Amino acid sequence: MKPEQIIHYLAAHHLTISTAESCTGGLLAARLIDVPGASDVFSEGFITYSNEAKAGRLSVSRKTLETEGAVSAACAGQMAFGAAHASSSDIGISTTGIAGPGGGSADKPVGLVYIGYCIRNDIKTKEFRFKGSRSEVRKQTVEAALTLLGEELKIS
Repeated sequence: MKPEQIIHYLAAHHLTISTAESCTGGLLAARLIDVPGASDVFSEGFITYSNEAKAGRLSVSRKTLETEGAVSAACAGQMAFGAAHASSSDIGISTTGIAGPGGGSADKPVGLVYIGYCIRNDIKTKEFRFKGSRSEVRKQTVEAALTLLGEELKIS
């Protein structure tokens, strides 16, 4: 899904969006705000790389971070919800994962990514397993996030 399609859809439907990013470090927000007119619909972007930032800025539960970890479906969902609510946006979308080359484990390998989105308080998440370099994992995550959002909003 092209970011232009998302921005134009949001504008036509008077919706706003905010991002909450960990592994993508602002790439998702950058792709969206590259589109002319994004300022009409893009509220705010949060880059919450640390657990402290996820808890403090996005209200991710400390229990979630301790029991399931920052790379989890629960964390992705809470990040998306937190971004939407902290910025009073209609939509929050989040990315959290292990881009590599280090940091992976048997349970959570490099390339494991969760994308969450919250559309008017309806929270959904999806797990991905990407391959490639750190940069490639981050780029694939952004593309997947844009595609998921487009599918959920039924943008054709």
